[in-house]
Amino acid sequence: SKDGPVIWEDHFYPEIIDPETGELKADGEEGELVFTSLSKEAMPIVRYRTRDLTRLLPPTSRAFRRMGKIVGRSDDMMIIRGVNVFPTQVEEIVLAHKSLSGLYQVHVSRADKLDQVEVHCELNAADAAAADRAAIGEWVQHRVKTLIGITTRVVVHSPNEMERTQTGKARRVIDTRPR
Repeated sequence: SKDGPVIWEDHFYPEIIDPETGELKADGEEGELVFTSLSKEAMPIVRYRTRDLTRLLPPTSRAFRRMGKIVGRSDDMMIIRGVNVFPTQVEEIVLAHKSLSGLYQVHVSRADKLDQVEVHCELNAADAAAADRAAIGEWVQHRVKTLIGITTRVVVHSPNEMERTQTGKARRVIDTRPR
């Protein structure tokens, strides 16, 4: 529906939990979506963790509950200086600039007990010659700080300069922090 995806509560019991502690969250709070199947077809599903991060929307006059937009996945989430960061947030920022190709990497490292983040992005072939790399880097850096809440360094690469996998895509996150 236009108000958010509908959950068929006659078949599934939805819950939102804290992805790290497993504790239940109140309605409207963001967390990991968990389902318990109420109709048994083959094998019962009890508190199945979807790894999708969303929230349950307040009830309306409709018969079933709705959930908010899925904002990310708990298994993709990185915690950078206490801020939950998802690669898809960086992707949205990179895709919003017309001179960037949409190819990006997030490099995460640790120096002096502080997490350091570097965003690498690539110029479009059509815009590369006239592009002001410094201005584009500052724009990405400002958007990351404003929308995500972390300070980052940005490196703007020439077209086809970033390393790709066999499928032609860049590895999205390179995390070299000690575990």
